Amino acid sequence: LSGLDPAQPYFQGTPIEVRLDKSDAEFVDVIHTDSAPTIPNLGFGMKPAIGHLDFYPNGGEEMPGCDKNPISQIVDLDGIWEGTRDFIACNHLRSYKYYSDSIIYPDGFLGYACPSYDLFKAGNCFPCPEAGCPTMGHYADRFKDQVKNDFTKLYLNTREAKDFPLWRYKVSVTLSGNSKVEGYVNVALYGTDGNTKQHQITKGTLKPGNTYTAYIDAEKNVGEVTKVKFLWNNNWVNPTLPKLGAATITVEVGQTR
Repeated sequence: LSGLDPAQPYFQGTPIEVRLDKSDAEFVDVIHTDSAPTIPNLGFGMKPAIGHLDFYPNGGEEMPGCDKNPISQIVDLDGIWEGTRDFIACNHLRSYKYYSDSIIYPDGFLGYACPSYDLFKAGNCFPCPEAGCPTMGHYADRFKDQVKNDFTKLYLNTREAKDFPLWRYKVSVTLSGNSKVEGYVNVALYGTDGNTKQHQITKGTLKPGNTYTAYIDAEKNVGEVTKVKFLWNNNWVNPTLPKLGAATITVEVGQTR
């Protein structure tokens, strides 16, 4: 059974006979997309973990792209009817949109087991364990033989619009150069299956010899990494023409460690 943002009002906190529960089927996976409190946030979805695997994309409360202004949302690419529904219940409806996208992307929507979304964002639950990460949506049942008795909360990030899946990488850059500067460092990944856009690793004071690490959610699964493009900018014209390079760049793939 797959629960697509199961209802919160009149169901959250009720006995298991009343609501969806892991005892309802051999395998129950749940996608939580609108689990903020009904009062005052108008959340329609249930917050507690209730299945064998509970996925909380983007933290499970506010979905990217649902904060567009009302006009742009109602006059949507998918038509006025779809846009109006999204304006009223955008977070709630993301659950079925993620599910339908997951059919097309069998390797997408990896869920990282983590105590909280904040810890996931900080990189504490990266990479996937040796047994791999479950995938949210249609292919979640590929993981059913590894499910334990306790509840498993899984976190991931998605894009604002179709196509929704993102792939997580840990990128560490050790800088080289003669003097520290103010600016930012961007990195793009290239691989056997394509390349990502530029992702910012750090901004502020850039000091040669220091290592800067970021967890990036890339819009592309690049496959086997073959090349990394390093770019830096100091934001303004500097007459001393400072030079900065990368002594090393390390990329760790969440999916395959």
